[in-house]
Amino acid sequence: MKDFHGKVAVITGAGAGIGRALALELARNGAQLALSGRNLENVAETVALCEKEGAKARAYRLDVADRAAVYAHADEVVADFGKVNIVINNAGVSLTANIEEVAWEDLEWIFGINYWGTLHGVKAFLPHVIASGDGHIANVSSMFGLVACPSQGGYSSSKYAMHAISDALRQEMIIAGYNVGVSSVHPGMIKTEIAWKARAAANRSRDDLAANFDRLAQTSPEDCARVIVNGIRKNKPLILIGKDAKAMNIMRRLLGSGYMKPLTAQMRKEI
Repeated sequence: MKDFHGKVAVITGAGAGIGRALALELARNGAQLALSGRNLENVAETVALCEKEGAKARAYRLDVADRAAVYAHADEVVADFGKVNIVINNAGVSLTANIEEVAWEDLEWIFGINYWGTLHGVKAFLPHVIASGDGHIANVSSMFGLVACPSQGGYSSSKYAMHAISDALRQEMIIAGYNVGVSSVHPGMIKTEIAWKARAAANRSRDDLAANFDRLAQTSPEDCARVIVNGIRKNKPLILIGKDAKAMNIMRRLLGSGYMKPLTAQMRKEI
């Protein structure tokens, strides 16, 4: 997709962070925007910022874990904009807990949003993206959708699953001959509030975990958005964001399952 002008882009999790930055980046590139999130007030703020850039934008309240709501949202967006070219499944949450200690309720919560939320978005919007004749779907996974890390088993498994959806769908679109690109997006640590809204095991301090995340995060949401939009423009199957994500990918490719040895050693020092 070389040109975003006049294209209709759907972005979930658009009330802040990467989602808001994506909306603004696409607005500056001439796209029209259907923006959603659970907090409608925050999404409305994003809409106002996009309108200042001259873009047509609309805010929707949406819980991506609610399948019926996502399908209804797809119908509403098509009614409002007439078409859908781009879908960015960005809504996501985080969870820190060892497999031994993690609560089932927390696993169901994170899979409901990260995995099922992504699949709901893909399935609900795919017919419309195909019908547009020039479409793209980007699913925002994580660097932990490339490698698994101690205390991130629930989070990593939900993000690995998103990566699998993206890779399978990309191949299916090619085989079917549809002009629909698919990208799996893998950010490293981005300076957003995701860690402050995360869940953690009872024996862990969320504030301490979030403060440590903030200390390590080096990439801004704006830089992240620019990389994603450029990756969509170039129809990249894999979009890596940040030195940390690129390092994880290199380690995975060079060492195979051997990546776990240095990662385990490093995590042992930090725990």
